[in-house]
Amino acid sequence: MTMLTPRTPAKLAPPGRSRRERKAAELESRTRLVGERLAGISAGPGVRALQSVDASPSGLTHAEAALRLERHGANVVAQERAPRWYVQLAKAFRNPFIAVLVFLAAVMYWQDPADPGVVILSAMVGISGLLRFWQEYRSGRAADALGQLVTTTCAVQRRAGSGSAPTTFEAPMDQVVPGDVVKLAAGDLIPADLRLLTAKDLMISQAALSGESLPVAKADTRAQDPGQQATTDPVEADNLALMGTSVTSGTATGVVVATGGDTWFGSMAGSLVGERPQTNFDTGVRKVSFLLIRFMLVMVPVVFMINGLTKGDWDEAFLFGIAVAVGLTPEMLPMVVSANLARGAVAMARHKVVVKRLNAIQNLGAMDVLCTDKTGTLTEDRIVLDRYLDVHGNEDGEVLEYGYLNAHFQTGLRNLMDRAVIDRVGEAEEVVVDARFSMVDEIPFDFARRRMSVVLARNPLMGGSGPGEHVLITKGAVEEVLDLCTHMTDRGETVELTEQLRWHVTRIAEDNNRRGLRVLAVATRTVDTPRDTYSVADEDGLTLVGFLAFLDPPKADAARALEALADKGIAVKVVTGDNDLVAARVCADVGIDVGTVVLGPETDALDDTGLRALAARTTVFAKVNPVQKARIVRALQADGHTVGFLGDGINDAAALRDADVGISVDTAVDIAKESADIILLEKDLTVLEQGVLQGRTTFGNTIKYIKMTASSNFGNVFSVLVASAFIPFQPMLAIMLLVQNLVYDIAQLATPWDRMDEEYLRRPRNWDAKGIGRFMVTIGPISSIFDIAMFLIMWHVFAANSEASQSLFQSGWFIEGLLSQTLIVHMIRTRKIPFIQSRASWPVMVMTVLAVLTGLWLPFSPLAPSLGFVALPASYFPWLIGVLLAYCTLTQLVKTWYIRRFGTWL
Repeated sequence: MTMLTPRTPAKLAPPGRSRRERKAAELESRTRLVGERLAGISAGPGVRALQSVDASPSGLTHAEAALRLERHGANVVAQERAPRWYVQLAKAFRNPFIAVLVFLAAVMYWQDPADPGVVILSAMVGISGLLRFWQEYRSGRAADALGQLVTTTCAVQRRAGSGSAPTTFEAPMDQVVPGDVVKLAAGDLIPADLRLLTAKDLMISQAALSGESLPVAKADTRAQDPGQQATTDPVEADNLALMGTSVTSGTATGVVVATGGDTWFGSMAGSLVGERPQTNFDTGVRKVSFLLIRFMLVMVPVVFMINGLTKGDWDEAFLFGIAVAVGLTPEMLPMVVSANLARGAVAMARHKVVVKRLNAIQNLGAMDVLCTDKTGTLTEDRIVLDRYLDVHGNEDGEVLEYGYLNAHFQTGLRNLMDRAVIDRVGEAEEVVVDARFSMVDEIPFDFARRRMSVVLARNPLMGGSGPGEHVLITKGAVEEVLDLCTHMTDRGETVELTEQLRWHVTRIAEDNNRRGLRVLAVATRTVDTPRDTYSVADEDGLTLVGFLAFLDPPKADAARALEALADKGIAVKVVTGDNDLVAARVCADVGIDVGTVVLGPETDALDDTGLRALAARTTVFAKVNPVQKARIVRALQADGHTVGFLGDGINDAAALRDADVGISVDTAVDIAKESADIILLEKDLTVLEQGVLQGRTTFGNTIKYIKMTASSNFGNVFSVLVASAFIPFQPMLAIMLLVQNLVYDIAQLATPWDRMDEEYLRRPRNWDAKGIGRFMVTIGPISSIFDIAMFLIMWHVFAANSEASQSLFQSGWFIEGLLSQTLIVHMIRTRKIPFIQSRASWPVMVMTVLAVLTGLWLPFSPLAPSLGFVALPASYFPWLIGVLLAYCTLTQLVKTWYIRRFGTWL
């Protein structure tokens, strides 16, 4: 006997150049091997499938099932779960800047355990980490609450013993084993990979696996039987029902040939757990963090050496060097970033968006390419009757009437297209139809014929008597119905269906197929000798009436939403498992420039470089499998794009994980929600647009803080460097420097609540470490010019030029430094003229006023002696106002030049 053996990733994953490439290779290898095995099972008869798992049509015994469960394990696939709370808490503190702050706090504690700077830095670290942890923990729990399965049981046929009769019972899905015989009915989820043994009118929705919007017919066939498609893709095999799909209509019996990780679904899920690839946010934060750390590592030793050599007090120089390190470090960066992201998550929750991973908010704002499927995103995810056409392609109510009669009177389970026809007809017309016709017999649908017929009696009208004539109405696949037609209805006349006319009507059907419509033919026959029962043999000599054409209609607001995304600088690419004709039709209807549709197999023939070039110029990819989707995402990323992926199916999971921001919906399959960073409670691009704007606002406020603080701190340290070289005393005490930074940083806590200019939100924003460095060295020294001016004023105007008067010098520079830092926030936060063309939000304004008042109050406060301050004369303040006005004016002029020179500001 042939039994399935569990495969481990280690056996399948070839060595790769990186962990991400190894994961991709592992996914491709697993799906290929599982696909080949399932295709082999599909190609043989059902009895061979039973033999391959050592089973019988009667099912396993309970004892056999228990042994197989122990051998193969539970029927579950690998799933990524949120880490335990303490692991999540530890990860919240994993940040290079937090490490720097902890190091500085440790050094300060070693020098002086009572140093208030230790408490300040520790508080910043704690608040930052806890804020990030709490928001992600809450979002994770909200996402888990969405992951409830529709059902957890299935109908399994087993026997008490080898000689016992089989019985059917509801078994938990995770207890299903290879060899089990499972019975399916409408509404059931497929619990494992099944080889169908029997099927009647079976229609299965495979959208979660293939992306195809319409259900597909399945039956017990072999490779040589009519209707079986020769394929190595198990999704397209007509006699396989795969885990993760569902039954929309009909009934069937199948034998389980694979469970858990050995299923087609499981082959994808197994490669989607573990550490995620680095996203745009992770890379950007790391680059910016190390840029600022490099500045600190260069400046601090220089300040330490100059102070030690010029002052001779190396202990004091060391303490001052540590204070400079704190001053140069944007110590509030982790906290401001966490507060920004947390506020963004709260704001997005109001728009029905659950943010599972906070970093995804910035990635959403940076996204410049959105890859999406079409079903439910661009379309309404429902089937409607789009048109009912006569043999010349013109709308004809008679075609609708006959199609409705066929759908209305059939006794089997109606499929989605039957319901669409019925929905098109009003209730009043239904009453009339019921009065005019009565059911005689039906010839049900089967897979080989691909059609079904009803036979109706025309009821006597207006008091007439006697039996009515019988009319047979057939509806089904165009080719099969046309083969049975000898005549057609042409403008109310019945004419012979010649070869030329047959070619003509076939072209009408094909034209509609090319427009992305699913086409069915409708034909009739008036029965000369009415009787009570009819058979397949009566489906002959039919008269073609016309065609019914169906589609999943575009959403009414899809075109506007796509236009809005384009206005925001986001290119939308449709990546679907559905066929190219349907994809092209839908995309054209919503205003997407389709161009050349690329099929998934075409991408397999290209290397990474070739795929990058193809992905850059292609808007629509169709018939793509999970491996191809993920590869397209990576190709776009390699071309420098920040890529978002919106999907809800099993076949989307790999791409969701590889994208910079994976977006799913609350109705998605579990694996898609687990792989996603963001979950939409409504599958709507309009909701996504709001998320993009929130992401850009979040990033803008973060980069605003970094540029303001880094340039200001750099200017301050540059000023300290100059002062240390020429002034015989410390220009500012270490405690003053720490207090100045504390007051400034507290004022910056309002940054997450600031608004961004509309112009800033119009295009994607990305981390630019080089730009931040350029901004620091360009804008930072401006403050040094006016710091040096204040040095000269204090030295010459107020005679603060000796160690005896150093407190006056230090107090004067403290106020000028703090006020210039605080006011310059309004110069840097916008590329416009502050207060006139662009005003900050009220929280920022309030914090600015409080910071300025605090700075002016401290030298006159009871705290002044302990901090080393002295009261300043009234004549100091006109000089201060003049310096600040000159500083703001020069900054505005430099800002104008900078924008013209480099084309950017924030």
